[in-house]
Amino acid sequence: MRKVNGRCIGLEVVSRLPRALKMSSKQGAPVAAVVEVHDLTRRFGALTAVDGVSFDIAPRETFALIGPNGAGKSTVMKMLTTMLPPTSGRATVAGYDVVRQPQDVRARIGYVPQQLSADGELTGYENMLLSARLYLIPAAERRARIAEALAMMDLTEAKDRRVQTYSGGMARRLEIAQSTLHRPAVLFMDEPTVGLDPSGRRAVWRHVQTLRDQIGAAVVFTTHYMDEVEEVCDRLALIHRGRLAAIGTPGDLRAREGSEATLDDVFTDLTETASRTGDGRK
Repeated sequence: MRKVNGRCIGLEVVSRLPRALKMSSKQGAPVAAVVEVHDLTRRFGALTAVDGVSFDIAPRETFALIGPNGAGKSTVMKMLTTMLPPTSGRATVAGYDVVRQPQDVRARIGYVPQQLSADGELTGYENMLLSARLYLIPAAERRARIAEALAMMDLTEAKDRRVQTYSGGMARRLEIAQSTLHRPAVLFMDEPTVGLDPSGRRAVWRHVQTLRDQIGAAVVFTTHYMDEVEEVCDRLALIHRGRLAAIGTPGDLRAREGSEATLDDVFTDLTETASRTGDGRK
């Protein structure tokens, strides 16, 4: 049994690295977490949106933040990407403190917002070039970096088309390519497949997994699609009413409910249990 935010839960997976990632292959030493979160809290007046959340994420890990609307997922994401300062607690990304060293954090992360942000009036290549300049990629390296990123996202043939002619899935893949030009240590994505059809969703995740393997980044994302979580993530954290309700691998969490349980069953049970026990915002 372990305690999370004052509650005992049956899974011994809180703030745990996956077994395959806990030890380095060369020396057998523990692998340093690329994201570390300790008692992170954010208040808006009398409302506690995030309440003492703690977890860590390993290099190259794909980690999902799930929970009902208004649970605090996006607030956690905003704090980790330095867009919103925490009220208390501490978080580091790639070894840098999100409050004391925000510029260093930003230089080492990619961020894909929920709303599409690529400029529709520009071509895919022009959007990429703008991002390369914003990330201060040396001029001599820009052409090769852009070509590599576009190829990885299967957008080479569309690079000279205006983004307003892209499908939703293509536009999302372009934004992922833009956000990883500088080869970040962590890629944060806020509901990256919202509004996409099933084939578009699958294409985005297929390319994200290729990208992770190529650049070695950890991937942190929010979603409401449990099939995505099941298929792509190494671990997930369920946040409910600002608190961490559970954390573990999809298999760990499904095992709580029985052999036939789905992640939808887990989601429903944990959120209902948390509501009944009053384990919510103060």
